[in-house]
Amino acid sequence: MDVKIDILTLFPEMFDIFNYSIIGRAISKDILQINTFDIREFTRDKHRKVDDYPYGGGAGMVMAAQPIVDCIRKVKCQNDGKVIYLGPRGKTFNQSMAKELSKESEMIFLCGHYEGIDERVYKYVDTEISIGDFVITGGEMACIPIVDSICRMIPGVLAKSESYMEESFYNGSLEYPQYTRPECFEGDNVPEVLLSGHHENIKKWRRMKSLVITKNRRPDLFEKLKLSTEDKKFMDLYEKNI
Repeated sequence: MDVKIDILTLFPEMFDIFNYSIIGRAISKDILQINTFDIREFTRDKHRKVDDYPYGGGAGMVMAAQPIVDCIRKVKCQNDGKVIYLGPRGKTFNQSMAKELSKESEMIFLCGHYEGIDERVYKYVDTEISIGDFVITGGEMACIPIVDSICRMIPGVLAKSESYMEESFYNGSLEYPQYTRPECFEGDNVPEVLLSGHHENIKKWRRMKSLVITKNRRPDLFEKLKLSTEDKKFMDLYEKNI
């Protein structure tokens, strides 16, 4: 499966991070294509300006429509995917969105900067995504974790599907505790169940630990979980013994 992701940005060098680790390996295997397009290359301004003062006054600068729209049009000639703008008005990104977007074969991400983009650019945008209710320097900062999260779930990117299926948030809960060698570190031992080799017991232990951690640290997530009969029995017992 070959997935194409094109990123429109003022700072293409920021995305060199995708040349490393898991995503880098997927690119080298031709599972992924991640391309960057410098919006400055599309400006008609002789000084390569891509921003200007906002009409009506106000602090900061606004990215102009012309270079962004021309860049989108160019990329659209080779990418039929949705144009996704990283901005504050969008829905907050989560694992469910990552799952859905990982099914797309082509995507275009637009990174805003300064005080945002000219409102007239929005007619070329299919959807807007935010990473939360806080201010960051530019869309590049949001684009990197979003693209990484999406790519991890594309078939072939990770060695095993279980690698992401058991991670925090994939099924709505936080991940269970993990241990590695040595078996005893500064008097703190690895739980015996993990050394038992009994896969069913290990699976149950991990599920129970995941539920407890989620309830204690992210009660908002816990409230949304669909608990099995066994889950409910365990949590009832846990509550009685707190």
